[in-house]
Amino acid sequence: MDSINYAAAIEALLFSSGEPVPLTRLAETLEIGTSACRQQVELLQQAYRNENRGIMIVQLNDRFQLCTKPEFASLVRRILEIRRDMPLSPAAMETLAVIAYNEPVTRSFIEQVRGVDSSQIVNSLVEKGLIQEAGRLEVPGRPISYRTTDNFLRCFGLSSLEELPQMEETGEQLELQINNPEPLETEE
Repeated sequence: MDSINYAAAIEALLFSSGEPVPLTRLAETLEIGTSACRQQVELLQQAYRNENRGIMIVQLNDRFQLCTKPEFASLVRRILEIRRDMPLSPAAMETLAVIAYNEPVTRSFIEQVRGVDSSQIVNSLVEKGLIQEAGRLEVPGRPISYRTTDNFLRCFGLSSLEELPQMEETGEQLELQINNPEPLETEE
């Protein structure tokens, strides 16, 4: 493609997609190398910051998405008449943390770590799009494993799970907790 404005083309591709687009897919579509494509995305990100625009490009692992800036969320919600979701409960946040730091994990692993039945919370997090099924384990019963989603990264302002804060407890403490769980209680 001769004389193409790559930044404008990337903007058009991300806008029309509406979903996170892998860098490799952008580069293939534009018929340029991934490093050149990444440079164009970074230039576009910088232009949005410098021009004080209402949109930005977020990076979600190796994918990019065009989004509105967080400071305009209430206005966007108002014009789209979207009701505000209820904040996550402490139990849901704890469950998300177990999944994010250990993914992929099964429901039984989550319950061993937390010490309580987590079925309803896991189902709720799936419905909210914060976690998703990551497949089934090749063990008896073939339990479903779960992992976080791009929506999780977006909601918590992360580019990847590597940006999560370091856990305070050591692996030995976590292993001790998993290997010696207390009896499960039903969470209300």
